[in-house]
Amino acid sequence: MRHPSLADCSRIVVKFGTGILTDSRKLPDPAQMGQLVAQIAEARRTGHEVVLVSSGAVGAGMGALGFEKRPRELAALQACAAVGQSRLMSQYDSLFLRHGLRVAQVLLTHGDLAEHDRHLNARNTLLTLLRHGVIPIINENDVVSVTELKFGDNDRLSALVACLLPADLLVILTSVDGVLQNYGHPDARVLPVVERIDASIEAIAEGTRSATAVGGMVTKIQAARIAVRAGIPVVIASGRREGTLGRILAGADEGTLFAPCPTKLRGRKRWIAFFQRPRGQVTVDAGARAALCHGGKSLLLPGVARCDGAFAAGDLISIYDASGREFARGIAGLSAAQIRARKRTRTEVVHRDDLVLLDL
Repeated sequence: MRHPSLADCSRIVVKFGTGILTDSRKLPDPAQMGQLVAQIAEARRTGHEVVLVSSGAVGAGMGALGFEKRPRELAALQACAAVGQSRLMSQYDSLFLRHGLRVAQVLLTHGDLAEHDRHLNARNTLLTLLRHGVIPIINENDVVSVTELKFGDNDRLSALVACLLPADLLVILTSVDGVLQNYGHPDARVLPVVERIDASIEAIAEGTRSATAVGGMVTKIQAARIAVRAGIPVVIASGRREGTLGRILAGADEGTLFAPCPTKLRGRKRWIAFFQRPRGQVTVDAGARAALCHGGKSLLLPGVARCDGAFAAGDLISIYDASGREFARGIAGLSAAQIRARKRTRTEVVHRDDLVLLDL
């Protein structure tokens, strides 16, 4: 087995990007979609639950509406998504039916996962579909989503879906073989395992941003950071090669594996860490950072060096250290106004039960 984290992955989330679903014209490629669906079907036959996060709706709608290039206007993009989503699902329905599998369309917006009751409802729906042997096919609801309500990209969405369930493994299939070290040079190679996502890994992703085929590596690294912190391993590998998913599930050395944090986050902690957008932030001194990271303490008012934003008690806030790095998030016990007033209080700025460390 390649890594202990891959020993028992019964529930997996697989993400298909536009680059592996379309041809040179950015239109859906039926043959390529067929071999990808076959990989999912094989994973089901070997006893895995599979949730698919799929891009491609805009590309599927472009041809129908006569667009040769991806439109830039929001209304045109949403029109393409509206036409393309039904076409994409029709293709998936037909392809999976050949393998005797049923599919379900699930369109999500950020609000569906940020609001706690809707978050739980989405999770329960997905788990019910899996219990009935159905493969959920998830995409962002691009027809109604606007910038401030969007997930950002489907890489991030796939990581959030993996955290929502939670999954045992996230596989991001893309147009390259994995995270490439020394990209563009003769000695370029795929990094087989990433034990920790640090500045050097982020620099590799930035270095490949300009290339069309790997232009999304930055967002894939960001997605991996979310999943591994939740305790979920991530593999980034090629979706252009047949059998990739099967080799990953068999523990073969395929793509780049991101090792998970040893401690898995519980459901509420995952919701705090990843599914909401912070309303403000506090910067803490070195002593407070040490107490939070190593002492298992709550954040108290004396440790706050700076407070930014206009948040209320009960809002999610980011917690930064003196170097300007966000290292934790939590539910505020005090409002921004109360923190700035610096009045003595027994109420914690963030109670330990409402705090999540982002870096371990």
